[in-house]
Amino acid sequence: MCSPNDFQNKLEQFLLSPSRGLPSSPPRGFINEIDYNELTSFEIIGRGAYGTVQKAIWKNKMVAIKTIENQNDPKEFKDEAKRLSMVQHKNIIQLYGTIVNGPKQCLVMELAECGSLYTLLHTPLDTEAIHYTFAHVLSWSLQCAEAVEYLHNIKPKPIIHRDLKPLNMLLMKSGTVLKICDFGAACHLHSDMTSNKGTPSWMAPEVFEGSRYGEKCDVYSFGIILWEMLTRKKPFDGIPCQIMWKVMHGVRPAQIKGVPQCFEVLIKRCWEKEEKDRPAFVDIVKFLKKVLPHVKYSKKEDGK
Repeated sequence: MCSPNDFQNKLEQFLLSPSRGLPSSPPRGFINEIDYNELTSFEIIGRGAYGTVQKAIWKNKMVAIKTIENQNDPKEFKDEAKRLSMVQHKNIIQLYGTIVNGPKQCLVMELAECGSLYTLLHTPLDTEAIHYTFAHVLSWSLQCAEAVEYLHNIKPKPIIHRDLKPLNMLLMKSGTVLKICDFGAACHLHSDMTSNKGTPSWMAPEVFEGSRYGEKCDVYSFGIILWEMLTRKKPFDGIPCQIMWKVMHGVRPAQIKGVPQCFEVLIKRCWEKEEKDRPAFVDIVKFLKKVLPHVKYSKKEDGK
């Protein structure tokens, strides 16, 4: 994790930066095949149901190597690689290429040196936790919203992420830059989406129901994430079936004290039961950009 001083000092630079351009990247849709022997110094940095993430050195730079657990389903690997190759945005983890000649098929991606937003939010405050401010929350929220707005408006086929959560939001540059990752559950927007994809605490009611749903399932997830950033608490307790019952019966995380009313309204609108009652990301981005200039950075203000 980056040091608190770096984290705080870099945020002001980031918020004041007039432009945050794209890094150099291959053309959209092009997937570079990387020779496994070009990588050195492997070190495991994460494990999960999806597989394993390692960091390694490739062409004199640190990269992340994601190994897909289900090697028996090449379509899953190819689909995620294809989706990542189609997106180019400053707040989405960049795909450098794929490894097909190694022990297992892997994705070679941009490394986020500060880890996940989830780790930052849920590290106990009496240990090595980094304190953050409302300005951090606003900045992270805007970056996430801009990335998903981009996905929802890609031509000719919009992309729905379907698994937005702090664990899939990575931090870079001392925690001031947020990037979305993990497109394993993502899909193109179409009329017959009914599959139960995502993680229960951040899943919209319509996804639990198995009924048809659209891009507004990502808006619901965003509302839960915004609440989580403001409270530094996990949104729900219990096993998946208990969480599903709560969400289906209209239960939402507790009201936050001391939050500007406009943010309380935004959160509640995002997690409305009916998709049609939730805002689109284009409107969320407009709102956050309107608020951003009026938020002053304070090193004394803690995120708790």
